[in-house]
Amino acid sequence: MKIATWNVNSLNVRLPQLIDWLGTHQPDVLAVQELKLEQDKYPAAALRMMGWHTEWSGQKTYNGVAIISRHNIQDVHYGLPDMPDDPQRRVIAATINGMRIVNVYCVNGEALDSPKFTYKRQWFAALTEFIRQQLQHYSQLVLLGDFNIAPNDADVYAPEKWHEKIHCSSEERQWFQNLLDLGLCDSLRRIHPAGTHYTWWDYRGGMFQKGLGLRIDHILITPLLAENLLDVQVDKATRALERPSDHAPVWALFS
Repeated sequence: MKIATWNVNSLNVRLPQLIDWLGTHQPDVLAVQELKLEQDKYPAAALRMMGWHTEWSGQKTYNGVAIISRHNIQDVHYGLPDMPDDPQRRVIAATINGMRIVNVYCVNGEALDSPKFTYKRQWFAALTEFIRQQLQHYSQLVLLGDFNIAPNDADVYAPEKWHEKIHCSSEERQWFQNLLDLGLCDSLRRIHPAGTHYTWWDYRGGMFQKGLGLRIDHILITPLLAENLLDVQVDKATRALERPSDHAPVWALFS
């Protein structure tokens, strides 16, 4: 079973690339973030005509998440229970072939002294509690998406430059660790314990061409799934396309 995540940074712009990627890679599940589309503008009909099942939560201009699958999608849930009035569309969860998929577009936070960072702190606390509750019901759970956190210095170019900056602060890294402490495993690091495997590169300054990025897109899995994990890769070729997203897809393969 192949499960992938991709922040497309506007599905309206990246739809041809997404369709090509689905056809080439044939994932069982693709979690998509940053749709930047209103609910009624999502291309559900086109995807279903190609044989894909899909559920989504859209928002004009910002955010938005979707699950695309070759299998039936059941028990869909939207948002975080501890933040019922949050208008930002950042979470969609569903069960696919007995596996619980939780797709997240986590808050960026902007800067440590920004009000948006306070929102990020509140949001991650709500996410952690939601995952804690989900794990009580699902032994096969995948939490994946754009976390906007680089967990370790190995996950960021020039760690000294990013030290205690947004995405790389000690507090944010502790939030990521809190999720792992629930019993989840960082799938990429299970397969690749060392080395750089960036998933995001700034559009400015030719950062992709220079190989200067961050690993902020993750696939976290429960121990039962970790036992059957075969491979995890970052598809950098997609980031090299014309008019790409600033994120590359990440996929995990299970036996």
